[in-house]
Amino acid sequence: MDSHAKLDTLQPVELAEGVVIQLRIAGPMPRALAYVTDFFIRLALFIAGLLLAFVTGAAMGGNVAQGLILLSWFLLDWLYPVVFEAGRRGATPGKRMLGLRVVQASGSPLTVGQAVVRNLLRFIDGMPPIPVFTYALGMASCLATRRFQRLGDLAAGTVVVYARTPPQPKIPELPPVPPLAPPVLLTADEKHALAMFSERAGLWTPGRRIEIANQAAALTDATGETGVNRLRSMAAWLHGKNE
Repeated sequence: MDSHAKLDTLQPVELAEGVVIQLRIAGPMPRALAYVTDFFIRLALFIAGLLLAFVTGAAMGGNVAQGLILLSWFLLDWLYPVVFEAGRRGATPGKRMLGLRVVQASGSPLTVGQAVVRNLLRFIDGMPPIPVFTYALGMASCLATRRFQRLGDLAAGTVVVYARTPPQPKIPELPPVPPLAPPVLLTADEKHALAMFSERAGLWTPGRRIEIANQAAALTDATGETGVNRLRSMAAWLHGKNE
């Protein structure tokens, strides 16, 4: 194993259908750099808001200016990450600059509810409140979990990944099987199910193929890998018959 492979954070995720996808998980360092980038962006926006508040305060009074300052800080501190992460890109400007995005643990886009939960818990991730703000609890959680999830990620079921992942490895074709006529007359739905099983079998793990094929043991009169091959053989026979 070379050094690149050792540092690779590409992790397989098996979906409900048994299809395996690859997610390249982002570690604590790029996430910290993205946070610092967002902090300076928010700071610049806050300074602009202060200038606007001073101008408004001169015209409408100090109480109005103070209210605008507090409102600006609230929006930048709480809504800034939620709005961007729940958007189409799933990332704040800082994360986008670092090539990161937030997704569900299954790889699906983030929902608004998940964006709210993961960002509300940032306060807990920042504990304990030591003089130097280090996100100590969140960092410890990142280092202790396989997918570098802070507490907010664990609660929301999210992960931070690299937006650009390498091409998916080509799935090797399963070895050919001889056609085999089904022992009984199949309905149109059953024929369709056989064809779909044959087409998707290469996407599934061996264990998942066997698990699905075992459900049709009454048809194949077999379980395990033998049952898988018989289902594929019947699908091959139906395919040849329909050509």
